[in-house]
Amino acid sequence: MQGDFQIAWEVMKWPLAACLVLPPLLVYLGLHVVEREVIFVDLALAQVATLGTCVALIMGHDLKEPIAFWISLGVTFLAAALFSWSRSSAKRHVPQEAIIGITFVVAAAGVILLLSRVAGGKEELENLLTGDVLNVTKAEVGQRAAIFAVLAGFYGAFHKRFALISSDPEGARAQGLKVRLWDFLFYAAFALVVVSFVRLAGVLLTFAYLIVPAVCAVMLASRWRARLVIGWVIAAAASLLGLWASYRLDLPTGAAIVCACGLLLIAVSGYAVVRRA
Repeated sequence: MQGDFQIAWEVMKWPLAACLVLPPLLVYLGLHVVEREVIFVDLALAQVATLGTCVALIMGHDLKEPIAFWISLGVTFLAAALFSWSRSSAKRHVPQEAIIGITFVVAAAGVILLLSRVAGGKEELENLLTGDVLNVTKAEVGQRAAIFAVLAGFYGAFHKRFALISSDPEGARAQGLKVRLWDFLFYAAFALVVVSFVRLAGVLLTFAYLIVPAVCAVMLASRWRARLVIGWVIAAAASLLGLWASYRLDLPTGAAIVCACGLLLIAVSGYAVVRRA
């Protein structure tokens, strides 16, 4: 028994660290996304980040090279600028969700087209969607933890402004805030988070961590602090359940965690319905 535990620990310790240390910032951003009612903005940014990675592949760079990261981040910054502009336009005849949806579809189609020109493109596409969190290394976890800590400090320092802009952009304008500028800063930092995590865990797991814990938290609490705590607990529980199922049943790790998020969302939804009744 002790030998089995030792083997499991050696295999899963860094995936476990990645799935416990990194998602809290994603949960915080997910709460903003839910508040803004632009649920698919994170999926669109993740897909754009994947498109940038594919551009780097077409240019002959390896996924592990720093240039691939910077190309992906640059493309995602362009999408961040588009989303901040589309939300801040005073007279919008086209809903922002439409622009987000179009961005996602075009980016997804671009990924398919580019990978059709790469040897082993289907395998690369699957890897970009589901990630390879099981093989994450100590260095990768440490690097992303440092980036996320800096970004968490940034969001923490300006939380009141971001929260006001997310919930009441017109009120923020009335108070003299430059909403378009702060919206761009929000989405630019968001893009850095997404690019960093997508390269580690894939598009699907990034979206699951951003949205599912936040939706669960909104169902159960009304205050920001309570929602953050609940979201972190849900993310941690889904990570532990998914990693356990992946190890015991030999399942793809990212997909197992995403399904665990779905099961927890169903359970929380049932509890919320019963509590209201």
